[in-house]
Amino acid sequence: MLDELQNFINDFKESLEGHTFVKMILSKPYEKSYDIKKITVNMVEIRSSRMLSFLFTYKTKDVTKNYTFDDGLVEVEKLLNESMKNCALFTTESTIDLNISKKKKVLISRSKPIYKSLIEPEINRMKKRNITIENNVYLHKLGVATSKNILIKNMQGKFKQINRFVETIDGLIKSSVLKDTRNITVADMGSGKGYLTFAVYDHLVNNLKITAEVTGVELRQGLIDTCNVIANECGFAGLKFVQGTINDYTGQASQMLIALHACDTATDDAIFKGITTGSEIIVVSPCCHKQVRKELNITNELKEITQHGILEERMAEMVTDTMRGLMLEAYGYKTKIFEYISDEHTHKNLMISAVKTSNKIDKDGILNRLIALKKTFGIEKFYLEELMKN
Repeated sequence: MLDELQNFINDFKESLEGHTFVKMILSKPYEKSYDIKKITVNMVEIRSSRMLSFLFTYKTKDVTKNYTFDDGLVEVEKLLNESMKNCALFTTESTIDLNISKKKKVLISRSKPIYKSLIEPEINRMKKRNITIENNVYLHKLGVATSKNILIKNMQGKFKQINRFVETIDGLIKSSVLKDTRNITVADMGSGKGYLTFAVYDHLVNNLKITAEVTGVELRQGLIDTCNVIANECGFAGLKFVQGTINDYTGQASQMLIALHACDTATDDAIFKGITTGSEIIVVSPCCHKQVRKELNITNELKEITQHGILEERMAEMVTDTMRGLMLEAYGYKTKIFEYISDEHTHKNLMISAVKTSNKIDKDGILNRLIALKKTFGIEKFYLEELMKN
């Protein structure tokens, strides 16, 4: 068995070195009780380095592990010795099937190649992630991934949210005057456990090579202490967490202000602070819209909608965020309101992004549109508007 198995491993090694490897599938466990049903090996590219990605298919979950070529060779040999008795190696030159009998006899057959050209590495076919789990200390400490670089199953949505948010921030920077700066200050109001705060700092400093000062502002001292310890362990010298609220934060004015899931008028407080301190970029993800919902006093045909509580709630959300967008536009920001991640990952998925512009703004015209909107919905007071009047 050893000689034949080694020959197969050598074929595998040669396909990697000769750039003919397409993929490999290991199957048929020795023991029926074995948890893993199948292992698929593909080529991936991570930060410009080619590696082997092993997808372990269990009964109830999938787990992905990435290996260097040398470690991948060792892993395949180990699996064939201890766990799996069937392996199909696909190259551009041939298809090689290996079967191990109950008596540990190795049978190898060769046939014409099924794949006559290479498959592009998976990481190239998929959108490249700005934040990866490989050797990522803060994702491990925050419970997103294990110390062995495995994404925890119930944190998959959070991991996608982190990357989508960083992708959004990256695009906003490129569309603003900050694209030309090598120093950026960021304030994250209500940073919570710090998932996104850490990721933004990581992206700015390690991906964009920008000197960044990022401050997470959070009310709960326990979270602040934990996040500061993790930031220190990561060597993130420009990242700190401080206690406070949006209103009482008196730190330096930030070029980018973030406030995610700030409840009700706290989102307005964040927008107000961003506008009045001259932030180049303001990013908020609203949560709750109680203030405007209480103000709704519709007397026209739209009142039919408010007969249903859930629809009245959604109307309040749409009206509130539309008015927030108009206020940002009136004060010189190019504004977008969009769903930044699928609601299968989080229902708090609406985002308002605002980038300061040098274009001429018809402030009075925009504010008149706001007044007309308020009239349509019978709204007397809009909290953000009142803040800007003071």
